[in-house]
Amino acid sequence: MTTFLIGLHITVSIALIVIVLLQMGKGAQAGASFGAGGSQAMFGSTGGNFMSKVTVGAAVIFMLTSLTLAYFYTSPSSQTMMPSSVDVPAASAPAPTPEQK
Repeated sequence: MTTFLIGLHITVSIALIVIVLLQMGKGAQAGASFGAGGSQAMFGSTGGNFMSKVTVGAAVIFMLTSLTLAYFYTSPSSQTMMPSSVDVPAASAPAPTPEQK
């Protein structure tokens, strides 16, 4: 399950980077203020364009996979690299007393 989520998370993150880089900025077109930007809109001029909706969808999937992976890796049943008890070796020489200083 975690392998699938990691693969999905990596795929969505790469897709999110590509989607954001493919978008044009708000001031990218000189005629955008006169209505020329409406030709890119898939759902009308007020509904936002298709790329912004794909970006929101990819961002939601990215956040959900991030939260799910964080939950799986912080649950008590997850394996850890640290042993349950750590043996601390005793000091080889005793600590100096105030009279020895």
